[in-house]
Amino acid sequence: MCAARASTPNLARMVYLDHAATTPMRQSAVDAWVEHAGALNAGSQHAAGRRANAVLAESRERIARALGADPVEVVFTGSGTEANNIGVRGLFGASQSGRVVSTPIEHPAVLEVVKALGQTGEDVAWLPVGRDGRISDLAALDTPAAVAAVMWANNETGAVQPVEEVVRRAGSVGTPVHVDAVQAVGHVPVDFHELGAATLAASAHKFGGPRGMGILLARRSPAPQPVILGGGQERGIRSGTVDVASAAATAAALEEAVAEMEAERARISDLRDAVVAGVEAAVPEVIVTTGEPRLPGHAHFMFPGANADALIMLLDAQGIEVSAGSACASGVVRMSHVLEAMGYSEREAMGALRVTVGRTNTRDDVDAFLAAIPEVVERARAAGAL
Repeated sequence: MCAARASTPNLARMVYLDHAATTPMRQSAVDAWVEHAGALNAGSQHAAGRRANAVLAESRERIARALGADPVEVVFTGSGTEANNIGVRGLFGASQSGRVVSTPIEHPAVLEVVKALGQTGEDVAWLPVGRDGRISDLAALDTPAAVAAVMWANNETGAVQPVEEVVRRAGSVGTPVHVDAVQAVGHVPVDFHELGAATLAASAHKFGGPRGMGILLARRSPAPQPVILGGGQERGIRSGTVDVASAAATAAALEEAVAEMEAERARISDLRDAVVAGVEAAVPEVIVTTGEPRLPGHAHFMFPGANADALIMLLDAQGIEVSAGSACASGVVRMSHVLEAMGYSEREAMGALRVTVGRTNTRDDVDAFLAAIPEVVERARAAGAL
């Protein structure tokens, strides 16, 4: 079963090392949300509606500046998952082609959409990945397709993909590219126009914004077709009343993340490197799955013979919060599709652990994790041997 949360430890200090799942809201985002929580419907014609629309327009402009896009290209969605669905399904729907190109290591928000298209008889081509978690062959991009869907960086391993080359090569045969940048935005520089993708997805809670707010950057042409129909908001791409307060909070968080990015990338990378070096020195038979280029905060390990469920519960009992490297759904831990595509065995992959450092972490957090992990792995392996 998936790791049922143990009763909350009675500890004075919790160590949160799961920033790739959600990073805490920035105070600037909280303040912006509170300021605009009373905003009404931005689509209304009266004074209150115009005031709300002005806040929404300003938020759109700020996000566009931060990501190298035009304001009209910023589409607000309800999540990164929704943004990915619109990008992939929408570009597919806008094309006459029945072919899709993607990778087997995509987040389910993209992977399941591509699989669903394949189940309806569409032609799906998969770009292979190597042992390092990066795309190893781009040849499938040389044949035109309705859409190529590729992540900027992997959510499990942190491996950064060659998205610039993907866009260039796909573009040479007229294939529009959707980029899942949910893990990248706010952590590495992103310039939508310079990249040249047709669409790009982001999620506010990954960079200190509110949950329930996603961003889709969408060029004017080819514009993705809507996935849901309604009142025609957001250029007709994403119907539904936009959450003005969350849009403002997202803009505030993104601006702050981009402003501090250079300094924070260096600081967080140093902490991440200390995690990796400490684990390699203290734990026998550990596998570090990904080297550079990778996201600054990601450290991904496999502890063969241990079970991720046990690792998480044992760490949680000591007030240390991390994530499994294997997918957890419907109460069942199963082998990560990412690690399977990378060529790892089930024994290796079932002991996967993702440690993601973020802006709230200090060296004390790293030291607490490193002090706990040798015994945790030893106990998890002993339990796995029973």
